[in-house]
Amino acid sequence: MANIRDLKKDINFVLGDIIDAVYVWEAINPKEDAKKGDAIIDDAIETFDSLIAKVNDRNAENRSKHLSAVRAELEEKATSLVERINKL
Repeated sequence: MANIRDLKKDINFVLGDIIDAVYVWEAINPKEDAKKGDAIIDDAIETFDSLIAKVNDRNAENRSKHLSAVRAELEEKATSLVERINKL
């Protein structure tokens, strides 16, 4: 169970940090279009909801493989969101 709890914390912290980074960017660049940042925040929230739903799915046949896939998806999505922030 600790693995599941740690995965949920990782999802929360990683995506929370990405949202914080967007807010910092918006504060530093008030004249820029905020819709770009809002789109990244919306995608981060959708990713959070999707990943938490996958972690809570108890019908997975091989739970360990399923959670490993969720962790890999978190890394992939977080990398993509960070790249989008860097392009702002």
